[in-house]
Amino acid sequence: MSISKLHRRLLTALCGSLFLTILHSGTSAAAPAAPSKPKLIVLIAIDGLPQRQVLQYRDQLAPDGFNRFLERGSWFSDARYGHSFTVTGPGHATMLTGAYPHRSGIIGNEWRDLKTGEREYCTGDTSATYIGHRTNPLDGTSPKNLKVETVGDVLRRASPLSKVITVSGKDRGAILPAGKTGTAYMYMSSTGQFASSTYYMPEHPAWVHAFNARRPADRYFKQEWKALLPEAAYSRSLPDNQPWFGPAGGALPSRFGMPDDDAPGPNFYGSLLRGPFADALSLDFARAALAGEQLGQDVAPDILSISLSGHDYVNHAYSAESRLSHDHVLQLDRLLERFFHDLDTAVGKNQYVAVLTADHGFMPAVQVSAQQGLPTGRIDGAQTLANINKGLERAFGPGKWVMSYSGSSLLLDHRLLAQKGLDANSVADAARALLLVEPGFAAAYTRTEMRSGVRAADPLFSALEKSWHPDVSGDVQYALKPHWLFGARATGAVHGSPYDYDNHVPIFLYGPAWIGKGRVDRRVEVVDIAPTLAALLGVAAPVTAEGQVLPLVKPRRR
Repeated sequence: MSISKLHRRLLTALCGSLFLTILHSGTSAAAPAAPSKPKLIVLIAIDGLPQRQVLQYRDQLAPDGFNRFLERGSWFSDARYGHSFTVTGPGHATMLTGAYPHRSGIIGNEWRDLKTGEREYCTGDTSATYIGHRTNPLDGTSPKNLKVETVGDVLRRASPLSKVITVSGKDRGAILPAGKTGTAYMYMSSTGQFASSTYYMPEHPAWVHAFNARRPADRYFKQEWKALLPEAAYSRSLPDNQPWFGPAGGALPSRFGMPDDDAPGPNFYGSLLRGPFADALSLDFARAALAGEQLGQDVAPDILSISLSGHDYVNHAYSAESRLSHDHVLQLDRLLERFFHDLDTAVGKNQYVAVLTADHGFMPAVQVSAQQGLPTGRIDGAQTLANINKGLERAFGPGKWVMSYSGSSLLLDHRLLAQKGLDANSVADAARALLLVEPGFAAAYTRTEMRSGVRAADPLFSALEKSWHPDVSGDVQYALKPHWLFGARATGAVHGSPYDYDNHVPIFLYGPAWIGKGRVDRRVEVVDIAPTLAALLGVAAPVTAEGQVLPLVKPRRR
């Protein structure tokens, strides 16, 4: 047996008996014996939810939604992502692996093949197809591109009877937390149903067929998303129909389903993602999974991961400062309150641990930043690329030397470099210099610099290094200046930076038998979630995890 395998076996054995000792800061070796493991871990990821939004509207929250964590759980005031390109794929890959993109290989939602320049999708796999649904070439169907394992993979290896079930409005929000051995279910915007792929199984189980047969999405046809509170309650957010909403505008109440439509169809089902109704459907499907898979009902602990995608769509369209986003936070709060009540009934209030986080935050709309007097702007990506290539042509001769953007990097045409007999490092250095002349770019590093760490003392280098993987990323890794974004159109809002508004997210935990109540102000990172859950489950953390066990508040003695 190798030393590394022996170490992992020893860690697994030790975790089962000592996890409370490491779980709570200040706990001594003489602490009472640990309680039994949770029967169920429930991870709730809210796509695109910055920490600031939860706290800004805290006085308007229901008693038992977000407040279950804030009032009766442990929550972290300074929880961050450490990588620079804060988008959905990398965020969801980080949560249960404890590994940033430089280990997980999930450097973005999509990127380009280093040799061919062809598009790659983070959960794309043409060998697998959606069950009962059409599958396009870049659809997400498997974790093929995920280079590391999750807590669920470790758990299932240690306890084969354990189940890992994941649900999301987006394929990547389900597939990446599921790891290699869990089972992912995704919302199908063409039908309003949930489906898995042939990577996981040949056919759906009976409970999935029963759920889809009821056509639950259809009940929202021609229904309105109405504001939960009186108009005066939204004075701290911006009114409807702001200029950056675009020609279609946006206001509450908002009806789903076009006036001329006689029956639900693909346009209607897709539109549900931009509001609270697709999230309600995801939670309904999670309830069906709890019953259908009997999660948390035996001695083998299970994991249920639920990614609620609607907030990301709302914030992209209207920005996190809008009344629509404000109300959507409150809608999520009420949905969670009802789900927790059902979870208490189905599993038992003291039998599970719930964790809530987000895959990224959100940058304020450019117009909002400008009104606040902050330097801001939009980058025309195509024009920037053309400018860089013109500069490279002057230095190295004719040719499209930079093929494309890839993740958050520039990708050189290595076949062209080989044909011309040029040194890639020299061309990358020149491309980096040309990129930094363009407006809106804060930092950029070449492949050589990323590998060597020679610029490690630079303020943004660590975050960029965590977003760069040598087998997947391009040749010049970059970050934009604060409050700048890619996009020539003056509409919508985005995320994807290493700055506070994008990297500051919730990390909330609830589970009275294991977790006390209180606020923790020590800085923590999302990579810390996986080692914490592994300790709770009595298994080793994934070998590639780079976080630490969270300093949770100790539960009171009973």
